[in-house]
Amino acid sequence: MPKETSHRGDELKALGWTAQDVSRYVELWEYRQRWGAMNLEREDRLFLRKAENALPAILSGRAAAKKPTQDKTYYKWLSFHRDAMRSAEAEMSIAEEEQGAWPLMLETELRLLDHYAPVLGLPDTLKAKGLGPLRETLAGQAAELGTIKDYDFEAALNTLKEKEPNRWRHLRDGEGADRRYPVLSAETAVQFRSTALSEIQAFLRGTFPSLAETDKPELQDN
Repeated sequence: MPKETSHRGDELKALGWTAQDVSRYVELWEYRQRWGAMNLEREDRLFLRKAENALPAILSGRAAAKKPTQDKTYYKWLSFHRDAMRSAEAEMSIAEEEQGAWPLMLETELRLLDHYAPVLGLPDTLKAKGLGPLRETLAGQAAELGTIKDYDFEAALNTLKEKEPNRWRHLRDGEGADRRYPVLSAETAVQFRSTALSEIQAFLRGTFPSLAETDKPELQDN
């Protein structure tokens, strides 16, 4: 039987599995891909087998469809934080042409993920943790270029977790007390976006295992 090249969590969700069980299945599936089933506890192996038995069999001779980048958990996590910030900006006293530096960074990263379409399995997402310090560095640069507003970086996700359990983490781990939110003018935003694109693109191409041999050209700042 052909093997899946990506987990099938969305199919389990469509079958009525809870968000918590789907998240557990995805985490165990990715762990097995990296370390092998022998390293799983017996209870986890049984749970994984139960989940896979509930899924429709992959048709013989047909490879599993590759999951779109936009449906990957990491991509959805970034999109959630970006959208939460954009919504919060509507309540801030900022000019129409001004933009927050944080959503600009996340939009840049999302554009790069659309362009390169990395696997975004466990090896990639482990490396992606290194983007946290890079985002903090870029945010510090943005703070020197624009004005500072106040934004609770944890509130939106905390509210979501109250409604539906998930394993998503806060965007700024360990930085919950820092609510500084740089806002840039239209002209400065263009300059900052170019810098963010260069820095984040170099990180993705240089560290994501699934992009180690990519032949895609670098994304240009149009």
